This record gives sequence, structure tokens and C-alpha cells, in this order.
Amino acid sequence: MKSVVIIGAGPAGIRAAQTLVAHGVRPILLDEAARGGGQIYRRQPVNFKRSAVKLYGFEARKANALHQTIDELREQLDYRPDTLVWNAEDGALDTLHEGRAARLEFSRVIVATGATDRVLPVPGWTLPGVYSLGAAQIALKFQGCAIGERVVFAGSGPLLYLVAYQYAKAGAKVVAVLDSSPFSAQARALPGLLSQPATLAKGIYYRSWLTAHGIPVHQGATLKHINGEQRVQSLNWSNSSGKHTLDCDAVAFAHGLRSETQLADLLGCAFAWNPLNRAWLPQRDSAGRSSVAEVYLAGDGAGITGADAAEIAGERAALALLEDNDYPIAPQRGVQLEQALGRIDTFRHGLERAFVFPENWATDTADDVMICRCEEVRAGDIREVVREGHWEINRVKAHCRVGMGRCQGRMCGAAAAEIIACESQRAVSDIGRLRAQAPIKPLPFGLEIEP
Repeated sequence: MKSVVIIGAGPAGIRAAQTLVAHGVRPILLDEAARGGGQIYRRQPVNFKRSAVKLYGFEARKANALHQTIDELREQLDYRPDTLVWNAEDGALDTLHEGRAARLEFSRVIVATGATDRVLPVPGWTLPGVYSLGAAQIALKFQGCAIGERVVFAGSGPLLYLVAYQYAKAGAKVVAVLDSSPFSAQARALPGLLSQPATLAKGIYYRSWLTAHGIPVHQGATLKHINGEQRVQSLNWSNSSGKHTLDCDAVAFAHGLRSETQLADLLGCAFAWNPLNRAWLPQRDSAGRSSVAEVYLAGDGAGITGADAAEIAGERAALALLEDNDYPIAPQRGVQLEQALGRIDTFRHGLERAFVFPENWATDTADDVMICRCEEVRAGDIREVVREGHWEINRVKAHCRVGMGRCQGRMCGAAAAEIIACESQRAVSDIGRLRAQAPIKPLPFGLEIEP
């Protein structure tokens, strides 16, 4: 089989590679990071010597297993770390490695691009000292440092408690955790969460550990304003008991995760609105086949389901690729994997009920709040364009440049969509989705092009 490419060396990509190698295929594995593992199992630099237990806690065994797998596979695949895929079209991928651009032709591709934080801006979010939850986790895992001396974690989603716990365990001063989801929502979600009792138990442990160690955890808490001049100095938040202020020098916040779908879009995959993820996602069947022949999707890049599901989906997508190319596979294995994904999907529904989206965010966001920091587009700028009669998101983008900057809407797109929907009094699913544009991430000037 020629030119089988896997994009992303996280849980999905590594398991996909392992499956292909086991069937005699030598894939090309491209990864933007220096070492495989993805965000959840991000590896420390080679000169760092912290134990896996300190880095990954309860997930140390899974992290070690995944790292061992890619280490053992290195001689059996074409592994290319530190390689950004910034475009995809006409059966080829445009890549960047060590300042040099190259074009890689493929006949089949598994897209396992993972996810990033969903950021809903608040006043002061562009101050130095403000990070997304994922960025705070990268600093701790990959750089061995905290983002500040007195850190507040805010937003919603399982990552909120995990990162706060990891920081506190590492010895950082965690001032408070501000969870926008009320306790009542998490109680109502319990039946669905019980479908994965071990995972639920870990989440309860993180929450309980924080409280037991004197770290205040406030639920139904809304982050209102981050204060400071040169960097973060304090923040304001509110809940049912009133308005409050916390002194801190760093804030990490996000409201769950969003899938990295740009490459799937550039590859021509059909998209559909997914109410569970509150996002447009590339369509795939239960085995990971996209709407485009020979393009397969796996992991959080096609819908947020977590690391365990990503490993399963990576193997399943690889099996689908093999089956479509007449390789003998055990059919029962595919059935088992799909059944496992179904069980995790039940838990995923429970998580969405537990960590509810802050429906009032767009209504409560003032006109002067920066939404698109690349192009300095504020909420009021977006609303003005909508009042002029434009409500389709790409038309709004054309008129005020929201999502047109260096990040191509990866940071601001979800927030802009919420503002547009609210101002136009439409459902967020009705205002369309930002079309992917290459390069999906910034490229340096003076790029060298390989012949």
C-alpha cells in the first residue's frame, strides 16, 4: 500500500499506526510536537526526569503504555515529529519542518488532529498571565513550571479539575477553582456518568482532593473580569451569593474543548452540526470513514470523546482503511471497538449535562470585550455588522475581519458564532461555520521550499 499518512501522534494516531504496522503497512506519522503522546499524554523533554506518576497521576500507566508503543514502532514507520501540516488539497499535504516547507503526496490519510480549548472571552483575558487550561497544562508537563505563583482556574469541563489538581499536586498555589456549572446540573447528570464508574471516580477524587487540601471550589461561578495593568493582579467573579474578588497573578480558563477540524475541511469532508459538541464536525461513520474516499477520522478532532475513546477510534479507523483496501482483518474486532465507543458515548452525554454551556455568555458580554485578538475585533464590532443585516458567519468575517488573523478563528470562532447567533436571534447552528483557510497556523517569513 502506498503513501498512508497519519496526522497526529496522540492516542488516536499512535494506535492507528500500531494497527497498520501489525498488518504489514508502513505509514508516515506526522506530528507537530517533538515527542508523541498528544496533549493529554504530552511527554517532558528528554533532559527532564520527573516520574510518570508525577506527570500523569492516575493516567501514568496509560501514558507509559502509549509512549512505549510509539518508541517500539519507530523503526517500523516513517515518524516525522516537529512537523506542522498547514494545508491539505489534491491528494497532498503541505508541511513545515525546521523552517523548510515540503509537499507530501498521499493515497490514504487518517486525520487525528485532536482538540484545543474552547475560549469564551471576558474583560482582561488578553493580559499577560492569562492562559487557557490546555496551555497551563503544557507549561506544567512540558516546561516543568507553573504559569504563576497564585493561580485561579475557571470555566467548566473535566479538564478544569484535572489541571487544578495537577498544579496543586506539583506544589503550586491554587487560589480557587471557579466552575460555571451548578452542582444541580452535575447531580442530574449522574445516571449517564455512572456508565463509566472508574472515570467518574477519578473526577470525584480530583474534586474532593482539592477541597480536602483547603482549595476553595465554587460552583455556579461566573468569571466576570480579569484585572491588572502590566499583568494579572486580581479577578472579579459572581455567583448566587453575590460579587467577589480574588487576588492572583495568573488565570487559566476555558469552557470545555473544541475539535481541530481545519484539515478535515480542507480535505473536502462534509460537515454536520453536532448539538452535543455545540459545533460543526466532519461527518464519519461508526468506523471512522469520512465522506471523502480514503480519508479517515479518529479521536477528538472529529468530536470530543476523550483519550480512551481516541485510542479505540484510532484502531477502528485503521481497520476500516485496511478493510477498504482488501487486507484481511478480524471482523469481530471492529464490532468490539464500536461497542466500546458506544459505551463511552453514553458517558460523554453525561459530561455535557454535568458541565453545561454558559448560555448567557453572549448576552452578558459587553461591546468592548475583545473577541478576536489577532485582528482586535470586539463584541460590539460583530454586533454592528449583524445589525447591518449580515448574520452568516463568513459574511460577518468579511465585514469585520473576525477570525481572519493568525489563528484563523481557532481561538475566536466559537465565541464569534455565539455573539452572532445571539444578536441575530438565531440558533448558533443556523449561522454557519467558518471555512478553513490555509495556512491553518502561522508560517514564518522567508520559508524555504524543498524541491
